[in-house]
Amino acid sequence: MSFVLVALSSLFFMWGFITAMNDILIPYLKDMFELSYTKAMLVQFCFFSAYFVVSLPAGALVARLGYQKGIVIGLLVASLGCGLFYPSASIESYWLFLLAFFILASGITVLQVAANPYVSILGPAATSSARLTLTQAFNSLGTTVAPLIGGWLIFSEAIDNHAAQAVSGTEVQLPYLGLMLLLAALALLFYKLHLPAIVDVVPGKKPVEKAWHYPQLKLGAVGIFAYVGAEVGIGSFLISFMMEPHIANLNQAQASSYIAWYFGGAMVGRFIGAWVMKYIPASNVLGCHGIAAAVLVAIAMTTDGYVAVWALVAVGLCNSIMFPTIFSLGIRDLGASTSHGSGVLCLAIVGGAIVPLLQGVLADYLGLQAGFILPLCCYVYIVFFGFKGSQFRPKSGALS
Repeated sequence: MSFVLVALSSLFFMWGFITAMNDILIPYLKDMFELSYTKAMLVQFCFFSAYFVVSLPAGALVARLGYQKGIVIGLLVASLGCGLFYPSASIESYWLFLLAFFILASGITVLQVAANPYVSILGPAATSSARLTLTQAFNSLGTTVAPLIGGWLIFSEAIDNHAAQAVSGTEVQLPYLGLMLLLAALALLFYKLHLPAIVDVVPGKKPVEKAWHYPQLKLGAVGIFAYVGAEVGIGSFLISFMMEPHIANLNQAQASSYIAWYFGGAMVGRFIGAWVMKYIPASNVLGCHGIAAAVLVAIAMTTDGYVAVWALVAVGLCNSIMFPTIFSLGIRDLGASTSHGSGVLCLAIVGGAIVPLLQGVLADYLGLQAGFILPLCCYVYIVFFGFKGSQFRPKSGALS
């Protein structure tokens, strides 16, 4: 069991690393193509809209082929997406970059649909939240490392050689070629591994129909939408926020290091949360984290200087247990419908496409700080789901 979790944790690390690289690329591409905040957020829109388009087909694919084959297919598709960054940079095409983001995220979506429920049901149901939180900690390790490596690879030369480097696009080619090869190697590894087979057998109704009868799944889907939208929205604007004269007045390379602190807080919190939730109900822990996150975002919106900086960075610590806890609470008690329920929850990751785009519109028209009202509202909903919504169950006879 421990070896299986180690192997799966490598996947969580990889898609965390890749996802956090978006936050580095957004200000880079914004300068390269002279984009508004709204147009720059098309990066996240294309990346996270893949979850909406691919999640349900991915759930059906995993149900048909099994979790292991789903993981292999996801890795191969993600590898193809990384490979497309090379021609995108060569011809300096923003639209080809956006296509590469979409394909890359499509592969990660299949990985999410396969790996998240696999971890959840690979042991006792009572500790599924703690187990998924532990593996998600490695996802946060990837998101912590990525800004440090990405900021160094992409921004260092651009700052030293402004016009010659900042708009060339060549800085992204080598990192993404490396990711392409690494993902392909992982696909080969998981193809060769002998993982325990977990089969969903569906009695009676089709699983996706049965899954929709569970209130915790529907409310959990909204929770995933809200959480991913808030986390991605904050991460996407963090560098620009730090560059504001009245906030910290940093350059891109300096500001990128704060993304590591933001995601690093999530990593530390997940390791702690995996232990805490063995003793305290996961739903209560989730609700308390939602309250803290909402308060911190409000502080960042209403203050200046490093008070605002560290308030926004500290939201990462509150984010720590949210995704795995919402996910595990959403698919709890779904039984044979688990893989399809997982597809529904991954569908809701489209929040990472919608919320940052709307936040970009607000930033263009009302200012950067005012745009954070959207993540604030998202955390308020998470408080509701933690304390109330996650407790709902179908009425007697609803599943018959």
